[in-house]
Amino acid sequence: MSQLAHLEQKSTGGASKSQLLSAIDGQIGNMDSNSAGVVASICCEEMLIRKPDLIYELEHVLSRVGWKFSGTTLLPVEIFDISELKDIPENAHEDIQKASSRLRDGDLSGALSASCGALDSVTGAIYQEFKLGDPNKASFQERIKRSIDAICAKEILLKELQDIGWGESDTKPLASNLEGSLNQAAFVMQKLRSNMGDVHGSKPVISALVYDSIKWSLLLLRILVTRKSF
Repeated sequence: MSQLAHLEQKSTGGASKSQLLSAIDGQIGNMDSNSAGVVASICCEEMLIRKPDLIYELEHVLSRVGWKFSGTTLLPVEIFDISELKDIPENAHEDIQKASSRLRDGDLSGALSASCGALDSVTGAIYQEFKLGDPNKASFQERIKRSIDAICAKEILLKELQDIGWGESDTKPLASNLEGSLNQAAFVMQKLRSNMGDVHGSKPVISALVYDSIKWSLLLLRILVTRKSF
């Protein structure tokens, strides 16, 4: 704003709106692509807060370049496709969207914390539903494993595979390996949260791992949306 201070609008002899817009355009033109993207995102979100009806026009334009709105939050599709929300528990939606928007804005520690927070919300609800005790006394990895066991996710998968004609020699190794991979993903996220997740942003963070953590969160959340049905 200090660079625009000289463009003061007055009743006579002041700067015009066109001059102000041109100066802003020049500032954005001198930014790197990441900074320009953040500015564009903030502008679009503020436009929707003031005029919600603009969402249809904005979505039409922005979808051509790989951006989507989730509520009033603008997200690049490569970070998070909002169509994935229907496949995960509803109480995880807010934190997953928050994780994606924080990653977009360069808040890596915040993105990691929010993606783990989504799993905390879901496992906390499962602990309460199935009377598993106090989730805060369990490690992040243990919370996820016990929650998956409580909703019988492995048994449901085995039954679904059997229903489509899979034999036991195929179903058991697949289910066992899936169980192991989910447990490993939970362990990795636990370690990342411990060593990189910091609301004050004082811990060093590797951006690729934060991006992966959101994808791992979505994978685990899709499993945790399953409910005991037998």
